[in-house]
Amino acid sequence: MNYMTSIALFLFGLIFLLLLAALLMKKRHYVKCSIEVDVPASFAYDFLRFLKNQERFNKWAKTDPNRKVSSVGDDGTIGYKYIWNGDKSAGEGEKEIIGLVVNEKIETVLRFIRPMSVTAFVTIETQNLSEKKSLVSLINFGQLNFPLNLLIPFAEKNFAKDMNESLQKLKSILEEEYTI
Repeated sequence: MNYMTSIALFLFGLIFLLLLAALLMKKRHYVKCSIEVDVPASFAYDFLRFLKNQERFNKWAKTDPNRKVSSVGDDGTIGYKYIWNGDKSAGEGEKEIIGLVVNEKIETVLRFIRPMSVTAFVTIETQNLSEKKSLVSLINFGQLNFPLNLLIPFAEKNFAKDMNESLQKLKSILEEEYTI
């Protein structure tokens, strides 16, 4: 057996094992990160329900400062769409508000067009811990079908890291802007 045949067989075997692993792996991803902030949940909710405010702390929104942004509807209401088209790092897609529970929850759907067509859901929850302290949770979940589901372990790890970084920035903004 020559050198090229050995390499080809090795690569075929590796691809076969990866595809087999993808068949057996989970297809849904779910990441939840939370942070305590020294503001009431109502204050946090009133800030977070506006997608334009999420630009200020969301790490992913800052990947391409030159991306083109547009919107449809009234920000902070169900049906509002925030649309972007950026470079390779930002990609292209839209984020739509699909559910609101006053002072408790903002539900959105993310529809990515580029670099690949993927839909995910992001929920932000606010919960009072005391009169001037609340818990803000950022939840990212969705499904990646075969063979993209191979990326789920890496995606969950990176999502958690980026979400925690975004929550730290959010904490600073909320606590700085909150006045009694």
